[in-house]
Amino acid sequence: MNDALIEVKIQGLVPSENGITLFLGNQEKIFTIQVDHGVGTNIALLLRGEKRHRPLTHELIGLIFKAFAISVQRIVINDLREDTYYARITLRAENEIHKKITEIDARPSDCLAIALETGNKIFVARKVWDQVTDVTAQFEENFDSETDESPDEEEEK
Repeated sequence: MNDALIEVKIQGLVPSENGITLFLGNQEKIFTIQVDHGVGTNIALLLRGEKRHRPLTHELIGLIFKAFAISVQRIVINDLREDTYYARITLRAENEIHKKITEIDARPSDCLAIALETGNKIFVARKVWDQVTDVTAQFEENFDSETDESPDEEEEK
């Protein structure tokens, strides 16, 4: 089915020359998305459960959603053209005046930060999933050495 969605999670991230490389995927496949340093740093903070003293952009968006009774229904990385990823965020507003569902074009990096902020799942369209290069071997090579140390040893340092 061409419009099928595959659930993915952020598996890890590493700094790169042009920003931060995010590793997204599941048990079947892992692929990468490049994001700018600012959004990448925000995503790293969210993954660690850390907050800054003042709201960052994704936190501000979450506060606006809450204030206006807007919920995130779905986040989908829906296209890949000329090495650029595209995403859609589906929002639902429901209050005493109206009910509305709308889908908005957004940068995948912003969608990923919003997904982490709101606790939503991340999906990839089947057509994108089939196009991306599987970097599972490189991911395991880079991240296995980091997971050799137990969490208890890390806390003792």
